[in-house]
Amino acid sequence: MGPVTDLDDLVVRMSGVAVRRGRNELLADLDWNVELDERWVVLGANGAGKTTLLRLAAAELFPTAGTVDLLGERLGKVSVFELRPRIGFTSAALGSRVPGDEQVRDVVVSAGYAVVGRWREAYDKLDLDRAGELLAAMGIAHLAERTFGTLSEGERKRTLIARALMTDPEMLLLDEPAAGLDLGGREDLVARLSALAMDPDAPAMVLVTHHVEEIPPGFTHALLLRDGRAVASGLLDDVLTAENLSKTFDQDLVLERSGDRFFARRR
Repeated sequence: MGPVTDLDDLVVRMSGVAVRRGRNELLADLDWNVELDERWVVLGANGAGKTTLLRLAAAELFPTAGTVDLLGERLGKVSVFELRPRIGFTSAALGSRVPGDEQVRDVVVSAGYAVVGRWREAYDKLDLDRAGELLAAMGIAHLAERTFGTLSEGERKRTLIARALMTDPEMLLLDEPAAGLDLGGREDLVARLSALAMDPDAPAMVLVTHHVEEIPPGFTHALLLRDGRAVASGLLDDVLTAENLSKTFDQDLVLERSGDRFFARRR
């Protein structure tokens, strides 16, 4: 018998979860727990169910079957509008909704009102100072007065992560944050996410990716998905093996490690 998990320490608890759309089963019979101090990477091919899983964890989607508990509240029995401000979530879909003429500082600070695009909301100095500190932590404080549409892809991704942290969330969800970045942009982002992951005061984190090269040092656990089902789940060092990776991507893969970084290639 494994260690007993204190339910008070769980930020995500999924039990027997399925998500169906017509005849398509996006997730099936999934059990998954995330604790307060854990940093998870979710790996899988296109269509594996990664984004569906993250949308459940973000209270943007309800399961067709099973139960989902987030931050001690059960989906379907709590107002998602009260729950969502406690969860930081960033994705390409969110980035596409940000007006190109929105000032970078406003992209971040407007998270306090859970809106995209600042209008007539009033923000005090504490809010503006926090936005500045988060932009500095992401290495883009000098871009605070630029407009979002003038940023590079990497700068946009870092702006959205700063926004996701604005409300001091209890959980941070990152949907393919390195997608579309060049090598330099990816490595910069991985280093910043690694620093965040190693901060004991940072929230629980879940990062979705296709690539083991994008796993930041400091991440502790992994969930591997294939066709909506878990291939393996648990401590990163136990789960991330060539055998499990090969099953996940339906390829004969070699997994290599250099320090705290991973690399994969076809055999």
